[in-house]
Amino acid sequence: MAIPGWQRAESPFHSGERAIQERMGALDKMDNFGRRIIREFLPEQHRQFYAQLSYFLVGTVDSTGNPWASILVGEPGFISTPNDRTLHVAAQPLHGDPLVETLQVGSDIGFLGIELHTRRRNRVNGVVSAIAPNGFEVQVSQTFGNCPKYIQARQFDLAAFAPTAVKPIHTLTTLGEAERRAIASADTFFIATAYLDDAAGAAKGVDVSHRGGNPGFVRIDGDTLTVPDFAGNCHFNTFGNIEMNPRAGLLFIDFEQGNLLYLTGRAEVIWDGDPEIAAYAGAERLFKFHLTQGIRVEGSLPLTWSTPEYSRFLEQIDS
Repeated sequence: MAIPGWQRAESPFHSGERAIQERMGALDKMDNFGRRIIREFLPEQHRQFYAQLSYFLVGTVDSTGNPWASILVGEPGFISTPNDRTLHVAAQPLHGDPLVETLQVGSDIGFLGIELHTRRRNRVNGVVSAIAPNGFEVQVSQTFGNCPKYIQARQFDLAAFAPTAVKPIHTLTTLGEAERRAIASADTFFIATAYLDDAAGAAKGVDVSHRGGNPGFVRIDGDTLTVPDFAGNCHFNTFGNIEMNPRAGLLFIDFEQGNLLYLTGRAEVIWDGDPEIAAYAGAERLFKFHLTQGIRVEGSLPLTWSTPEYSRFLEQIDS
């Protein structure tokens, strides 16, 4: 039996996403596609998938409107679904994670469930409905799956840990040598964005997404990062949000040391026709990030990782 898709008359994509899809000549195609694969409930296979995860990417927005990307960690089963419209997370933010401050009842939140070793990923957006000492609950508003493109496969082991254990924290408004090394060697990062509700004038509908490439794919110029955007699924969730709200939060993971680098700042997209794009092999457009502030936490992530197996799609880009 087929799983029902989007049941509302309005599009599953907001006006910013639709504006980008129209610009790329994919508006009708994506509206039809979105109505098949985007849902207001969690399909059973998604519920089973989340239950087996040991880490969960999170997107939130702080009181000044800055998006932040975060990560939660726990034993498999720490994410549960009492029903197909409710997500329960039995975990606390890691020490120094912006989620300590941004997690509030009534706030919009986005999740990316991702298994790096299988390259499987699904997304959930919703609203925080309750917070308890052992975690929090979210009422689901949208769910859908993503393709495995550009994900570097990594096996992991979960170490025993206390989520709130004190770790060295460094706050920053400019990138130092440690931050530059982490970014320059990265083959993976996560990005949180949020679109603006025109009526309320506030950030709504938070998303968190994955970006991957060969080490060095993120270029650094002062406190500005430039990232190539390769051919994707044409959802344009991230760029649609930036179209309406030019801010973003980035999370870089040091897979060897367990350090976490959280950044937030101003975002922009460099579209086709700009000569700068030609300097990036395989890029269809560029994403630029201008740092406002950041946090680096040493040895924070209680996971150890294997050497990555790089995505075959990156071979096509470099060839």
